[in-house]
Amino acid sequence: MKKFAILPVFALCLSAIQLMAQQPEIQYYRPWNKDGINVFEPSKKTPQPEYTGFKLRIGGAFTQDFQSLKSQNTPTYVATSTTNPLNKNLLYGVIKYKDANGASVYANSDSTSAKLNGFNLAMANLNFDIQIADGIRVCLENYMSSRHHNEFWVKGGYIQIDKLPMFNNPKWYTDYVRVKIGHFQPNFGDMQFRRSDGGNTMYNPFVENLIFDAFTTEIGGEVYFFPINGLMVMGGMTSGFINGNIDNYAPVAQAPNVDPSKKSPSIFGKIAYDNQFGDLRVRLSASLYNNASSARNTLYAGDRTGSHYFMVIEPSTGTYSGNKDSGRFTSMGVNNSIKAVMINPFLKFHGLEVFGSYEMIKGRTYAERTDRKFNQLAVEGLYRFLKNESAYVGARYIQAKGTPQGYTNEITINRLAFAAGWFPTKNLLLKGEIVSQQYNDFAKTDYRNEAKFNGFMVEAVIGF
Repeated sequence: MKKFAILPVFALCLSAIQLMAQQPEIQYYRPWNKDGINVFEPSKKTPQPEYTGFKLRIGGAFTQDFQSLKSQNTPTYVATSTTNPLNKNLLYGVIKYKDANGASVYANSDSTSAKLNGFNLAMANLNFDIQIADGIRVCLENYMSSRHHNEFWVKGGYIQIDKLPMFNNPKWYTDYVRVKIGHFQPNFGDMQFRRSDGGNTMYNPFVENLIFDAFTTEIGGEVYFFPINGLMVMGGMTSGFINGNIDNYAPVAQAPNVDPSKKSPSIFGKIAYDNQFGDLRVRLSASLYNNASSARNTLYAGDRTGSHYFMVIEPSTGTYSGNKDSGRFTSMGVNNSIKAVMINPFLKFHGLEVFGSYEMIKGRTYAERTDRKFNQLAVEGLYRFLKNESAYVGARYIQAKGTPQGYTNEITINRLAFAAGWFPTKNLLLKGEIVSQQYNDFAKTDYRNEAKFNGFMVEAVIGF
């Protein structure tokens, strides 16, 4: 029976190889494999494939992780509830069982650490890129499996217009303008082009994203201008919601709010300069995102797939789905009013890469009068080597700080990670990471009090 069970899997692999070999070329498109690394906005100046008719390209991404991480905190006693005397500040991973009297107890309730070892749930994406006309393509992105949702669901989709064939392709538009419309990730910052997105982890040389992870999907449009070689200017407007919203809100504030709920659009923009000077590539971008009043903005809490660090620094009562953002920080309380700026420099000289990110964020909830502030600094250095830069080593440092909702003092989270990776082919990636993260200045009654985690990750990736 086992031999026969292998046959369908083998046939599926052969079909996937054949499919990849027959994939059509799409215009103004970022590949989902190794060729998409260090591609930001698709270029308007690079020669494009000739349009020969309707094309459908089916792509996918699959990621399997193994983790060996250790969480640790100082779990100041706080009762789980009025009827449950167990300490709610114990970390996930502490063994829980029923004693002889049927009461819930923890086997190592005096311990301040927990080991979290094993294979994580595999994540998978499915993408459809469709060339519907010369210079016009449609992208439909889907999650087949993820930590937060293990069922199939649609991430979003959009149409990108780089030419106007219905008007005989005027040269001014083809050379200088792009329009993007749909339900998509706003083009805020350059870190989005290096982050992990569910099963799509090909672009990220490390395992995880930043601590403040700027990612969401919203409904709207973006207009791009490419006035001279290397320069891009973009302006966009979206609904400010991760989902559609046609609700009406009360004209007066509802307690505990001090302002009435409103629906204001998100306005954002970006300017980027990207050019090659001999063997040196230089890119510098600056992005701005603003929403004056949204019932629930998710710019820093919009990843519905989840972190690839499973359950580190999570309370003992947590679940894989309910505590999906392990290692990140989403309790910022900037979901009703937010202003964010991100600056990203990128340098590449032969195999050496340096990428940086600096973010300034301020915002508040409807229950507050004044904004709270956050900032995040991330610096990473990589060296790519071997033929076609098929291997790399690198290091990344992140510092995130600010005053979260419910706090009067500033907290700080630091992460240091070392990574190495190898591309056996442009569709396959194997990478490993050693990571250490510390949480500083959290309240003694918070489960993140004096918390830290460290260990290693191994990640296998397929992208096509």
